[in-house]
Amino acid sequence: MKYVYPAVFKEENGQYLASVPDLPGCHTFGDDLNDAIEMTRDAMAMWLCIAEDKKEAVPEPTLDIKAADGYVSFVDVDTMAYRRQTDSRAVKKTLSIPSWLNSQAEREHVNFSEVLQNALMEQLNITK
Repeated sequence: MKYVYPAVFKEENGQYLASVPDLPGCHTFGDDLNDAIEMTRDAMAMWLCIAEDKKEAVPEPTLDIKAADGYVSFVDVDTMAYRRQTDSRAVKKTLSIPSWLNSQAEREHVNFSEVLQNALMEQLNITK
């Protein structure tokens, strides 16, 4: 899922503090502005992935955020891309196929996991 939220950035003691007011507790910092934006994107992705996993409502972005002593910038995040990048755990699945198909695939040295992954990505319209 793709999201865009306003983030508030403030320079303090040589670092950039960042918060996403629409996502309670979503705060981070960076050594420079580029780093702060990337860290904000990462913090947002974690916050939103947890909300998605728990099937919690995801807040709508507030479009008129004001920053009293900093500035506001919109930051985007793609939770599906974040999950692909950070969650590469293998999950075992048991499935059944006809014996003749299994024999033929084994003779051809087919990688069953790779075939299943590719088929699932195609079925779900997910690109690598």
